[in-house]
Amino acid sequence: MMSIQFDDDGEVIAMVTTDELGEIDESLKPKPPPKLAPRGIRTFTVCRQNDETGVSGEGVVIEGVELASGHCIIHWLYPPPRGGIAIFDSLGDFLKVHVEPHPSNKTIITYDDGEQKTY
Repeated sequence: MMSIQFDDDGEVIAMVTTDELGEIDESLKPKPPPKLAPRGIRTFTVCRQNDETGVSGEGVVIEGVELASGHCIIHWLYPPPRGGIAIFDSLGDFLKVHVEPHPSNKTIITYDDGEQKTY
C-alpha cells in the first residue's frame, strides 16, 4: 500500500510503501552488507588444439572453476598422476598468463552450460 504525506501547503513531501498494518515494507529498508561472499561456481575445461611449448600436451589439459567472487581455480591435468593447482584473482588474469600469449594453441574453453570461447 502506498501512503503519501503532504506538507501544510498541500505539496507532496514523502511517498511511503507500507503493508496492510501500516508498517514500512521491509524490502525498502536499508540492510547491512552481507557477511558472506557471493555464492556460486561455474566450471569449465580448457582444450588446446596445439601445444606450442610442448609441456602440457594437446586436448583437455585443464579443468577449472570460476567462483562467484570472480576468483579462478585451475587444475592442470599434467603432470600425471595429480597435475597442479593454481589460483588467480580472475579468469581474465588466467587468460592473460596461460592462453592469450599462445594464440597458435587454438585454445577452446568450454563451460558447464555448453558455452564455448575460442582463443
